[in-house]
Amino acid sequence: MSLSQVIIADDHPLFRAALKQALCQCIAGEYLENGSPQDETILETDNFDDLIALIEAQSAIELVFLDLHMPGSTGFSGLTRLLNHYPDVAVVMISSEDNPDIMRKAIDLGACAFIPKSADFTTIARAVNTVTEGNTWLPESLLAEQSRQLHHREAQSPDKKLAEKLAQLTPQQYTVLELIADGQLNKQIAYRLNIRETTVKKHVSAILAKFEINNRTQAGIAFQQLNAAHHH
Repeated sequence: MSLSQVIIADDHPLFRAALKQALCQCIAGEYLENGSPQDETILETDNFDDLIALIEAQSAIELVFLDLHMPGSTGFSGLTRLLNHYPDVAVVMISSEDNPDIMRKAIDLGACAFIPKSADFTTIARAVNTVTEGNTWLPESLLAEQSRQLHHREAQSPDKKLAEKLAQLTPQQYTVLELIADGQLNKQIAYRLNIRETTVKKHVSAILAKFEINNRTQAGIAFQQLNAAHHH
């Protein structure tokens, strides 16, 4: 992976700078040995809409570092939208929260790592290395606790089940679901997406079938789980 395939989406400039430095050391290490020129840049943004625009504009993005709370993205809805629309992109969640439930939720929903902003430089570098090798990374304190809890927990968390259902949706169905959760009517959704109302109805039926539920209210409630990244 090269640095130009990475985007850092975070609205804290200081943390972006620290993360960038860790990334440069991890990834650029490979290049210095190969003697390749060091003119690659990591892309940065401080809001979710710009992040989407960057991914659309750059075909080779492989890794996105996504802040849990940033303009345009509440809770985990940004994560699941990226995973649904750009399945080839690996997403690492970063947050000033280090609540174990929130970290686990991020991984269950499909993030490949969760890096607390309190992490020191070495930890960030270790996390980045793990992810670039294609593995999942969580803070050690959480891993220890996770293995302790494994025999107490159900085989599959509600978040994993939700992630599996979301993965079955096409990008347009996903967008329709977002708008349903936002309380929009079929007519409004048709207007927003510039599609016919009958098409919206088909999408809604497909969503209900994939989620195995009966009405759009339940679909909206299921989607709202993603916003539950709140302090306990």
